[in-house]
Amino acid sequence: MATFAASCSKHESSKSAEKTLYTCSMHPQVVQDHPGDCPICGMKLVPIRKQPSPPAATTRSDGNRKIKYYKSTMLLGEISQTPRKDSMGMDMVPVYEGEEETSIITVDPSTVQKMGVRTAIVTKGPVRRVIRTLGAIDYNETALADVTTKFRGWIEKLYVDSTGKQVHKGEALFEIYSPELYSAQNEYVLAPNQAGGSGLKASARQKLKLFDVSEDQIAQLEKTRQPQRTLRVDAPIDGIVVEKMAVQGQMVEAGMKLYRLADLSIVWVQSQIYEQDLALLKLGQEAEVSLSYMPDRKFRGRVTYIYPTVDEKTRTARVRMEFHNPGLFLKPGMFATVELNAEIESSALLVPDSAVLRSGENNTVFVALDKGHFEPREVTLGPRAENNTYEVLSGLKQGERVVTSGQFMLDSESQLREAIQKMLNPNASPTPAQDHAAHPPPPKEPTMPAVEPIPTAYVCPMPEHATIKYNHPGKCPICGMTLIPAPSDNADTPSPTPSTTSPKYEP
Repeated sequence: MATFAASCSKHESSKSAEKTLYTCSMHPQVVQDHPGDCPICGMKLVPIRKQPSPPAATTRSDGNRKIKYYKSTMLLGEISQTPRKDSMGMDMVPVYEGEEETSIITVDPSTVQKMGVRTAIVTKGPVRRVIRTLGAIDYNETALADVTTKFRGWIEKLYVDSTGKQVHKGEALFEIYSPELYSAQNEYVLAPNQAGGSGLKASARQKLKLFDVSEDQIAQLEKTRQPQRTLRVDAPIDGIVVEKMAVQGQMVEAGMKLYRLADLSIVWVQSQIYEQDLALLKLGQEAEVSLSYMPDRKFRGRVTYIYPTVDEKTRTARVRMEFHNPGLFLKPGMFATVELNAEIESSALLVPDSAVLRSGENNTVFVALDKGHFEPREVTLGPRAENNTYEVLSGLKQGERVVTSGQFMLDSESQLREAIQKMLNPNASPTPAQDHAAHPPPPKEPTMPAVEPIPTAYVCPMPEHATIKYNHPGKCPICGMTLIPAPSDNADTPSPTPSTTSPKYEP
């Protein structure tokens, strides 16, 4: 009977030594040992598991070293002056005097996996930029030709009678009758029969040439000795008829434009480039264009001219590119997508953009070391390169592995580490990595002295919330971080406990 009573007493003692932990379904970082409402969203807390109560406080030492305090291995912001379990139910580990505090963060491998930490290797390669813009296909102005006459006359026959026709150099366009031209032919034919014939013939020949009569036509006239009533006008270049004003029977005046021919074997692409990108352009630089109706094909060309002015409204400068046009796929008037490839450096260290944490003028990356160690590094970045990478001027070496995903959690732990060190050693100067990891402090933030042996007030380890004091341990109702003991000068007048029944707490 006594044995049964002892067993029951032992069972009741064991049952009373256990407690139920409660958490919020929306904010799993909120954990407490009693039921209630979430201080962040106001939802009812739900039980998660039972954990044995922490052992009685004992003073431990390792040889001759003295224990400074105990810290949580899961929550860096949770410390204690006595050995116990943290709010996650894990045993807190001692921190001894003389142990060197570094900026390197250690995370359990299983926690690293849960945080979704991903890494990438710092590589070396060229720093290239691709400038993408829109362009308009235009005629090659140096390959345009207008067909006119230098005399008055009447068009008697058209050989090219529609726009868009392709013609070749020397091909007949039309025939024209002109009294002036007919008279000049007579002078050339009759010149040898007159006194001073050689001089008159040379003068008449020059007159025909000034009327744009070809050498073949002059030779034919000299052979037949018969003036032609009409003169055939030929195409001056190979090209496409893009404008046609000539009509059969039309009277034309000297200098009137009758045809415009364009050679489309080479076309221009006119584009607008923002002024901040002009330094990346140079003559002869490679360019590519693609068309909406041929998305699977790209045409390669070169930058041939950068206009010397900038539009005052759009802050862009015109850039002209030249492209060969086999098959005449590039048609003047079309819009095209333009890509300009610029190489800034031939060989440089490259880091992914997703690995960089930016805070004001500082840029920090986390370098992944062995066995779950991560080191924050301040880096100096150069220009942006292709594939969402940046050139690294200082702070990293080739082959190092940097965190590209999940580094925000590491940055939070780095901030907590700095907050703890400020409280434990207020006179110590922060490291450059800690300077970056800390958020801009609020105005006139008081310096926190060392932790008192028996805390009577608690504060949030985040510097932005450190001015709010609580008279009990737990979670910060603003950010959910674990509250830590406040310095002795802050423990005199703790703030009232915020109401847990309110759905939102306004500090």
